[in-house]
Order: sequence, then structure tokens, then C-alpha cells
Amino acid sequence: MEHHLVLSVVARILIPLIMLFALYVQFHGDYSPGGGFQAGVIFASSFILYGIIYGIENLREVVHPSFIRSLAALGVLIYISVGVVAILKGGEFLNYNLLSENSVTGQHIGIMLIELGVGITVASTMIILFYAFARP
Repeated sequence: MEHHLVLSVVARILIPLIMLFALYVQFHGDYSPGGGFQAGVIFASSFILYGIIYGIENLREVVHPSFIRSLAALGVLIYISVGVVAILKGGEFLNYNLLSENSVTGQHIGIMLIELGVGITVASTMIILFYAFARP
């Protein structure tokens, strides 16, 4: 594949900014629109941009497909774990109030963990789909 200097320079500037914006959307999602799904798609787009510019094989060296599959499972595990903890504390599945002594703190902790699990799963799934369709 021919290496394009302009695209490489632009990608080196944009990729960290895209990741930073994804983290902002992820951790600001409980205060404003956004959250796990949006942050996951934005974060995955930085890796997809890397794969488009530098090649799919280089992306596979940076982020191995088996690691991405493990991250997708971890995200689902985080999501389910929040619900299971609530059940073990005597409440309903995903009842965030029981995650802390203070119900407001419990709500905050619960939504942050849920959005983190969703973000990890969505980002991983988007990258897995890119690997599936972008064969060299």
C-alpha cells in the first residue's frame, strides 16, 4: 500500500483528539446527552481511521482481534455485574440506589459503570465489525 504523507500527518493529529473527545463523551454522559454508546462509536472510529490510513495489518498489530473480543466480553460482564450486585443487595436488577449508602451516590456509581460497560462493548464490537469487513 502506498504511504501518503499528508494523510499520515493528519491522522497523527486527529486520532488522539478523537480518543480524547470519546473519553469526554463517556465520562460526561451522565450530566448531558451522550454516554457509553456514543463514546464507544467515537473511540472505535479512531482505530478505524488508523486502519484505513495505515492498513488493516498494522491495526491488527496495534490491537489484536482476540484482545478486542475479550474487551467486548468484559464490557458485557461489567454491565451484568452491576445488575447482579443490585440483586445481591436485595433489590431489582439494575437498581442503582442500592450500590451505595446514599441513593444519589448509588445512582451516580451505577450509571457510570453501566455506561463504561456499554462504551467498552460498543467500541469493541465496532472494531470487530471493521476487522470482519476490511479484509486485506
